[in-house]
Amino acid sequence: MDVQCLIVDDEVELAQMTCEYFEMFGVSCKYVESAQECLAFLAENTVGLILLDINLVNESGFSLCKKIRETLDIPILFISARDSDSDVLIALNIGGDDYIKKPYSLSVLLAKVQVVLKRMEAGRRAAESMKREAVQWEVLGMGSEGEDDAAGSRTDAGQQDAPLRLAEEKLCVYLKKNRTGAEEQEIPLKAKEFALLKCLYEHRGTIVTKEQLFLSVWGDAFYSDGTLNVHIRRLREKLEENPSDPRLIKTIWGTGYMLEG
Repeated sequence: MDVQCLIVDDEVELAQMTCEYFEMFGVSCKYVESAQECLAFLAENTVGLILLDINLVNESGFSLCKKIRETLDIPILFISARDSDSDVLIALNIGGDDYIKKPYSLSVLLAKVQVVLKRMEAGRRAAESMKREAVQWEVLGMGSEGEDDAAGSRTDAGQQDAPLRLAEEKLCVYLKKNRTGAEEQEIPLKAKEFALLKCLYEHRGTIVTKEQLFLSVWGDAFYSDGTLNVHIRRLREKLEENPSDPRLIKTIWGTGYMLEG
């Protein structure tokens, strides 16, 4: 079953009312009452986005969000009566894409959901386009001459230190394990991680603003910083020797990011 919106909330009447309202406007919607039901539903169905309450029976929404993020990269919008700044920061830092406070307006909530679904569809089309291109990108430290060479044919001394090779047709990165590049470790990337790294590569050595990244990867300039932070962190965890002290993907505070190269 394909469902555009899954509501995880133990306030049954509110969840039912929200589902009925969404369905009236053409957004397919289901609801579950617990973390266990949510995980079971996700295992059997495809979901566009999740509306997740923090206060659930037997398990918090925060804990459930972490579990979902281990395997799925879908938008998670927190809905909660809790309104402290610390709750909002936790929600965004663990992978939430937005934080909506209860009581919420059904019309406003629907508008937010529709915007996110539109972005997801744009991202899906972009990912499919990238797969069709089937072009290998040589990333970081490559001069214009090196970019035209076939993958794996690096012999020039000045090009031996390139730490990454991006294989677009496979959506993966080959991370060189030593300076000579004699060994490579294949690191699979999710579509948005790949798109994010590709955008940074295309502007390597220069600052890429958050707005530029949102437009390139998500198709919209107005998106949650939490989403971008999560994807950058995941890239660093996969590519950097020390993600806490990144050498490749630099943060330009208050502006955006820069890929060294």
